[in-house]
Amino acid sequence: MIRFALRGLLGRKLRTALTAIGVVLGVALVSGTFVLTDSISSAFDSIFSENYKNTDAAITGKTAFDLSDDGAGRTPPFDQGLLAKVAALPEVGAADGAVAGEAQLIGHDGKAVVFGGAPNLGFSINTERPEFNTLALVKGDWPTSGQVVIDTKTAQAKGFATGDTIGVQARGAVQRMKISGLVEFGSVSSIGGATLAGFDLPTAQQLFDKAGKLDQILLSAKDGTSGKQLVDAVQKVLPTGTQIRSADDQAAEDAKGTSSFLTFFRTFLLVFGGIALFVGSFVIANSLSITIAQRTREFATLRTLGASRRQVLYSVVLEALLTGLVSAIAGLFLGLGIATGLFKIFDAAGLTLPNNGLVFRTRTIVVALIVGVLVTLLASLRPAWRATRVPPIAAVREGAKLPPGKYNRFRPLGAALLAALGVALVVVGLFVNGLATGTLLGLLAFGVLLIFIGIALFSARLVRPLAAASDPIARWSVLVLTILVWPLFSLPYWLVRRGFWGPGSGLSRAGGLVLGAVLNPILLVIVGLMAVRRAISSWRPEWPAEFPGVLSDRPAVGIGGQNSRRDPHRTASTAAALMIGLALVTLVATLGAGIIRPFEDAVDKIFSADYAITAQNNFSPLPPTVAAAVESVPGVDALSSVRGGQGQAFGETIPITGVDDQAPEVVTFDWKSGSQATLGELGADGAVVDADFAKKHGLTTGSELSLETVAGKTLPLRVRGIFQPPAGGSPFGNVTISTEAFDATNPQPLNLYTFVSLQGGVTTANTAVLTQALSTFPNAKALTREQFKKVQSDGIKSLLNVLYVLLALSVLVSLFGIVNTLVLTVFERTRELGMLRAIGLTRRQVKRMIRHESVITALIGAVIGILLGLGLALLLAARLDEISFAVPTGQLALFAVVSVMVGIFAAIWPARRAARLDPLEALQYE
Repeated sequence: MIRFALRGLLGRKLRTALTAIGVVLGVALVSGTFVLTDSISSAFDSIFSENYKNTDAAITGKTAFDLSDDGAGRTPPFDQGLLAKVAALPEVGAADGAVAGEAQLIGHDGKAVVFGGAPNLGFSINTERPEFNTLALVKGDWPTSGQVVIDTKTAQAKGFATGDTIGVQARGAVQRMKISGLVEFGSVSSIGGATLAGFDLPTAQQLFDKAGKLDQILLSAKDGTSGKQLVDAVQKVLPTGTQIRSADDQAAEDAKGTSSFLTFFRTFLLVFGGIALFVGSFVIANSLSITIAQRTREFATLRTLGASRRQVLYSVVLEALLTGLVSAIAGLFLGLGIATGLFKIFDAAGLTLPNNGLVFRTRTIVVALIVGVLVTLLASLRPAWRATRVPPIAAVREGAKLPPGKYNRFRPLGAALLAALGVALVVVGLFVNGLATGTLLGLLAFGVLLIFIGIALFSARLVRPLAAASDPIARWSVLVLTILVWPLFSLPYWLVRRGFWGPGSGLSRAGGLVLGAVLNPILLVIVGLMAVRRAISSWRPEWPAEFPGVLSDRPAVGIGGQNSRRDPHRTASTAAALMIGLALVTLVATLGAGIIRPFEDAVDKIFSADYAITAQNNFSPLPPTVAAAVESVPGVDALSSVRGGQGQAFGETIPITGVDDQAPEVVTFDWKSGSQATLGELGADGAVVDADFAKKHGLTTGSELSLETVAGKTLPLRVRGIFQPPAGGSPFGNVTISTEAFDATNPQPLNLYTFVSLQGGVTTANTAVLTQALSTFPNAKALTREQFKKVQSDGIKSLLNVLYVLLALSVLVSLFGIVNTLVLTVFERTRELGMLRAIGLTRRQVKRMIRHESVITALIGAVIGILLGLGLALLLAARLDEISFAVPTGQLALFAVVSVMVGIFAAIWPARRAARLDPLEALQYE
């Protein structure tokens, strides 16, 4: 049976390759994800290790509690005098202090140098302690007072050289500095899109507003002293607010945030790989089912010759195992190309990731092979079991079919129950409070999986009515797309075929484009008139009299529609692959619209000022000096900034914000208790809390609240007001205090946003005045309310576009599924096609028949998928206050058009293959 299985695969190379494509693409994304994230992780590990070369221990500031990764809290610096005290210890061989912060480099165009969302790193350099220096000087000299060294990548990209002057913006206004040299970061080949700016210690302290302060002290142990002895000795002299770790522990601590991000990033990408594999499993199961149905007489002959049911089962499973193994190996190595391509895509988008070479770990190989083989085997079990039910008598019967199983009549009921169980799990996960995160995600994932499987199984009952409804839509949609698209592709093809354009032709590429621009509209009209005439004739009840004995297009299209209804289970299985992809795309689009609308409503409710001052990238916080520059602008009626940070209350770390006494003039709250005036009367001990936080901890107006800050100071506060944040979110934390109280207990405060009202409101003159005031802060910009909503919404839309690209892989897999099904049905109906050709069906009509069947299948998948995606979005919107249910009508229409195009493209090759069949040979096909 092993030899039989191998010969079966080799005898059906094309069908096997098309069947395997879903697994290849899914495994490729899984493999590429692991290679990509492992490569990034390895590069980051090298960076953090390089930071502490020749270092045995590091002293840093210490916060009173652990800061969350998504907060705006800052670790406080410590007194510079600690350096001399530590350096004098007998266990210390060498010690060096440093400060660091964000240093924005300003290009020749006066704009901040930003490569995607990468950080802009600034730090001090001590040339007297080269053993602790992680930078390599490539050209020029190390910086002295008022000078800077920058990385070679920034210099090359922005046209800077040693001796040039460059702008540097940190905590204050931009300063002009001479570039003394160009540097690279140690032995790491790429640090991504980060920019580097190095200064001597006094200059760095002045830029980062840390005079007499340090952020870190690096230590090396004296000969004969172990790292533990060094740490123990230093620990005894450390003041409050500082801590010491070994170099390895400090590197791990620095990498903790990056590791969390990479874990999320890997999981995020693996989810889409799993989706592609899930869709691919439908393709495999459907393809194997069709193939087994076509091989009924083959299996029956084997049974007649003495093969047992078990041997037939093993034969089919072995074919699936070999297909899965070969697919997994192909996908594994294709993943290397995907990882390389992702690096280049991110680089082209300005998001250059750290890269120290591709990392291909054993874990990647093992996971990719196991996943690919298991998915293929699981998808093959039902078709393999069906193959064992082929009776030996079928070997002598023409057109024998597999008998239905004894439980087949319960399939619709079972599918409906499976989908209902999936809905129940999703509802439990969404609406039952107190579930652990892992439990919640597991319920949602398993519930959605059951919904997809149940709908896919039940959809066979929907095929006939949906196919009948899709029939006219398919006819006219193909007609319209043909009129609009076909001339754009046909004319260049015609020019090349006739030798007017291309190698050896007398027409240049530019001339061909000009000729195309002139002739395409003419050709478009001609083709449109021909297509309309053809469509009208195809709808006539009788065949055209001028073509007696020849079938018109209408019967050909009718046969295509009948083919889609001939085997509902096959059509439903083929459409299910597209259904899953479109359901997820619809879910993402609906949630995106449901997020953007509440956000815009929230801005309208809160934003009562004329302008908002934000960073150029729309999300980074800005130093208070930016707001101070705007405050001096003539005509400012009110200006208030929202400080951002973290605190601890009731044993949990929470976001906190600070506002000044002008806040009531520029922001508006929905008050449960208190009033707008409350914001300006917080003083040293007043606080405003949001309604959810108040409800959770039983707070009312007048309640006392203890808030611990990052510096370790506890603020005794009294609740002065409670507000209800809008559904779309707000920039305010759980607890809001006065700017005075915030700045007194939070080092290096930063503003999330600054809101400004000017005399005359939003005018061109006021916008120009604000822009001029911000000219010394190139990293800041002034936005009106509508501009603010747009740039923030654009960030959400960019994320949605990334999701669309990743989900497009599942749509691509479903496209191959339709192609595979059509190719297999062409094999299955070879004799039928030969008969149709023999009685007058033309090649063009054969193509149209196949194309029509493909488009109807795609439309069925689109209808079910879009409705299912809307249903899932409705459940999520009902649970999450931040999301409203908004139907993106335009996008759904676009998805329907894309579905039709998927059907058209999927039918191109099978239709051409069917049209090329020789009628006489087809009639003899066995």
